[in-house]
Amino acid sequence: MTGPGVSIVVPTVGRPSLTALLEALSAGAPCPLPTELILVDDRPSARTPLSLPPGIEARIIAGRAAGPAAARNLGWRAARHAWVAFLDDDVLPGPDWAVRLAEDLTGTGAAGVQGRLHVPLPADRRPTDWERVTAALADGAWITADMAYRREALEAAGGFDERLPRAFREDAELAHRVRQAGGRLVRGTRTVTHPVRPESRWVSVRTQRGNADDALLRRLYGPSWRELLEIPPGRRSRHAVITAAAVTALGCTVLAARTARPGWTAAAGLAALVWAGATAEFAAARIAPGPRDRREVSTMLATSAVIPPVAVAHWLRGWLAWRGARPQVLRVPGREPVAAR
Repeated sequence: MTGPGVSIVVPTVGRPSLTALLEALSAGAPCPLPTELILVDDRPSARTPLSLPPGIEARIIAGRAAGPAAARNLGWRAARHAWVAFLDDDVLPGPDWAVRLAEDLTGTGAAGVQGRLHVPLPADRRPTDWERVTAALADGAWITADMAYRREALEAAGGFDERLPRAFREDAELAHRVRQAGGRLVRGTRTVTHPVRPESRWVSVRTQRGNADDALLRRLYGPSWRELLEIPPGRRSRHAVITAAAVTALGCTVLAARTARPGWTAAAGLAALVWAGATAEFAAARIAPGPRDRREVSTMLATSAVIPPVAVAHWLRGWLAWRGARPQVLRVPGREPVAAR
């Protein structure tokens, strides 16, 4: 049996930001509802206990280092209350966050209530590409940086899909299944701040691994998966054109060298021109809204050349890996179990 309060679940890989989050929760006004704090220790090598600030009371659950979806599933299934509020370990709740959380959850007939996200950006310059990517989280639908669900809604939907191993799309996919099960999602009034964490200049290349997750969602929900999950359109089709042009230019160059036929040389030149033009357009689209300093421009030029083939490769990897994948089964009381659509 679950109680009438709220369980706050924080999956963590032990980042220093966890301490700031816990201190913010401790310093803020207390929640009027019965509350428990659950930390899911998802560190790959958790040989030592999590280091918590003095005075913090939390239940710590060992994770499987299988990603945030799996960690959150462990957290909510261990929860003792009717509501489960998920927080990422790199956000900072406002001083009245717990009070507003109680207000958001009390008396609502919704299955889930999303908090508001604020991403502070530099006031003295334009934001970098990475800063803009982080700032876009503020407009994201049902993101688990701050999202509360009824425990019964999570049970009906089957929880997070652990086939999505990154902090990418797993929250939107769960929200879709909750609504498929008849749950209503709304936005609340509580607010958390999401600072932009320091990253290497190659972070935009590394994040292309999420294309494999997109391929899974395409397998699960068909061509309209972005509309169903409320995910904005991307540039994958353009990346495919750029990659195809690069491969064509390389192949024609090899054939021209082997056959000495001018037709292959002309074809290689045309394909190279398409690649250069499309890559320049991609780089310009990323440079224009940014600070345009030397570091940012050089980073955008380098990564804009690398991202398209990397994105396409990850998409193809996911497309092959998830042949025959099916959506998780919804288990709604009074209804036969069915797969989400």
